[in-house]
Amino acid sequence: MATLTDSATTIADLKTRVLAFVRARDWEQFHSPKNLSMALAAESGELMEHFLWSTPEQSKAVATDPAKRGKIADELADVVIYALEFANITGLDLAAAIETKMAANAQKYPVEKAKGRADKYTEL
Repeated sequence: MATLTDSATTIADLKTRVLAFVRARDWEQFHSPKNLSMALAAESGELMEHFLWSTPEQSKAVATDPAKRGKIADELADVVIYALEFANITGLDLAAAIETKMAANAQKYPVEKAKGRADKYTEL
């Protein structure tokens, strides 16, 4: 299997690989939007576990700790794999969805109001 990198791999490549993996195992029958959204939430929780009870500074240290980094990468990969499979099953174009959401966020969080602030858009 070729080594993939963010700079050389497209979303389409990843979706294709995930779909091939799922189809080889005949798992599409289990991958309803409901089940995939729940699996995505469960994997997100497993990712969060690595940072539970950490301060923001401690969480940065945890993320770079060589002993924990592989496990964190595994959980992040699970989250992204389920998100890609959700897009596959529902026929959503992930890049288009991200572009649309980023445009909406730009409207809700204009730089001149949001820069350096963590407030919700309704509080800006």
